[in-house]
Amino acid sequence: MTKTVGYIGLGLMGASMARNLLKAGYPLVVHNRSREIVRQLVSEGAQEAFSPKEVASRVDVVFTNLPDSPDVEQVVLGPNGIIEGAHQGLIWVDNSTIKPEISRYIASELGKAGVRSLDAPVSGGDIGARAGTLTIMVGGPEDAFEEVMPLLQAMGKTITHIGESGAGQVAKACNQIMVAAQMVAMGELLVLAAKTGVDPQKVINAIKGGAAQCWTLDNKPQRIFRGDRSPGFKAYMQRKDLGIVMDTARVYGVSLPLTAVTTQLFEAMLQNGMHDLDNSAVLGILELLNGTHIGP
Repeated sequence: MTKTVGYIGLGLMGASMARNLLKAGYPLVVHNRSREIVRQLVSEGAQEAFSPKEVASRVDVVFTNLPDSPDVEQVVLGPNGIIEGAHQGLIWVDNSTIKPEISRYIASELGKAGVRSLDAPVSGGDIGARAGTLTIMVGGPEDAFEEVMPLLQAMGKTITHIGESGAGQVAKACNQIMVAAQMVAMGELLVLAAKTGVDPQKVINAIKGGAAQCWTLDNKPQRIFRGDRSPGFKAYMQRKDLGIVMDTARVYGVSLPLTAVTTQLFEAMLQNGMHDLDNSAVLGILELLNGTHIGP
């Protein structure tokens, strides 16, 4: 029997992921604080709901995709939250990026109401969300993971069960260490090429087929060379995720010196009014430090 699915949190990523569930043929109930995107999805075949409680009460699986840990806790456990619409057999899948400890706590509280929980943060940006090619890292009970796998396959390409509750969020924290470092490294190499009088575009073309090849070099430089620093993944969200990384490192006594410096560079973006630019626009801080500019 086809599952009825709920999706709460229809931002840059969530809206595209919800659309892919619709395209895959799943009955979909949607809720979002801003109603315009809800109206758009209703026009495409979704059903409207007016609270997380209502969504949960009407579906077999409810997804959330929200900005930060307090938002998820409020939507799931707060007044009119998912827990108030909980019923036996409901599965909650969280695509947000939040602290592992919060994922574990919410999963424990929902478990008391008979709800199984999966933390399933994603990577791949708005491009992957639209194309349905996201990487999805999942923590939680394996039986629930297997049950929702067809839904995850409608949204992602690489889907991995990492371990128990919170393990997906730990994997996402590890992912964000690498993503942020790549953005900074790309910025540094572009600035070095420009300051030495060498064409940065030719440098990128030369190195992206060798040992330096990575998703960042495959996807970001041409946008930068066009002068496009609009977000696929906003800088302030990258900074938020790095905060989760550093908080998790403190909890477990882990020293992350490179990530600490990377975090400061993204913090500098926020302090210089670059909140809503793409995370690759950390280049702008390196340009300020070096008195140069890449692109038109």
